[in-house]
Amino acid sequence: MTTDAQGAQARTDIHWQRFSVPYEFPVVFTEGVLDPENPALRDVLCRLEPGKRHRAVFFYDDGLNAGRAPLAEAIQNYAQRHAEAIELACAPISLPGGEKIKSELHFVESIQQTLFDLHLDRHSYVVAIGGGAVLDAVGLVAATTHRGVRHVRIPTTVLAQNDSGVGVKNGVNLQGVKNFVGTFAPPFAVLNDLAFVMSLPERDKIAGMAEAVKVALIRDAEFFGWLERHMDDLATFERRAMAHMIRRCAELHMRQIGQGGDPFETGSARPLDYGHWSAHKLESLTRHHVRHGEAVAIGMALDARYSVLAGLLAAGQEERICALLEYLGFTLWHPALAKAGAGGEWAILEGLKDFQEHLGGELTVTLLGGIGTGVEVHEIDVARMREAMHWLKDRAGA
Repeated sequence: MTTDAQGAQARTDIHWQRFSVPYEFPVVFTEGVLDPENPALRDVLCRLEPGKRHRAVFFYDDGLNAGRAPLAEAIQNYAQRHAEAIELACAPISLPGGEKIKSELHFVESIQQTLFDLHLDRHSYVVAIGGGAVLDAVGLVAATTHRGVRHVRIPTTVLAQNDSGVGVKNGVNLQGVKNFVGTFAPPFAVLNDLAFVMSLPERDKIAGMAEAVKVALIRDAEFFGWLERHMDDLATFERRAMAHMIRRCAELHMRQIGQGGDPFETGSARPLDYGHWSAHKLESLTRHHVRHGEAVAIGMALDARYSVLAGLLAAGQEERICALLEYLGFTLWHPALAKAGAGGEWAILEGLKDFQEHLGGELTVTLLGGIGTGVEVHEIDVARMREAMHWLKDRAGA
């Protein structure tokens, strides 16, 4: 006689559903993307349906009008020149840049309302022009409207062109937690225009270089050597050096996402986030007065010293790393690093818990096994990290 348990087991029938979805999108390097004679933007909008007139709504960072002709006018002139391919669904819309747009959810709601009012469908385009924060917020709305409206990114900062803009993440902050609300949704296309980068304020140019140093440290020793050999050119923002740095950094990020085996971060590892566990916390502690790249530079210096103390990285290499970062213009200490948190412990160390919570699973932090070699570890010795913190503080004479 079959028992109840055996009968229940016999009635259980599991069917496994498996499928894979290929993703591909162009990353275009150009100059003068809104020059009416430059076909790059029109071409990416027409790549799937070349004979169609495509509805599009443009959002742009309101800081981009400083020191240049009004961007809205340039967008409208471009659309008029290519009217056979582009129909503006409305006049271009400006948005605040920086963490403001990611930290105040009413901006997301406003973008959503715009797409609803315009009756955009899944064959329409949402084009975002701006830094990483604007791309993140607009990308989140595009990914969740009709479960996905075509999203075209035109990154305008070094950081967005060489890192976040070519990635597959979108997100905004909630309750002070960075990127708590977000999606993994690849863009339809990315257009990197060097002219935007060259018009940036000096501080923003410098901040974006941190991601180039980061990806070189964990993936490409030859690129790190190139950064050292060209640090004079980079420190003075020489055009060809900036273009090469951005392109190589973007290529390395794209290779990791495309070939690293976990593009949507379903595991516990964040292999491209070297130096980021403390950087995200430092941004929060300073209410984002410290830029992301500036915080990452400090985080890399801290984790380089920890890597030496842990016996992973040869002694002296941390000084080599710090020397490059400082030559490029980074300051490797901030008073908020010494801010006391719960129980008198340095608040920055709470970033380890936040970092683990973001992905779940076991703690996974990328350290350095050498220049160009990232090493994943699952435990951090807090006493040793304090020692690294003191080293960084003493080195800065703080």
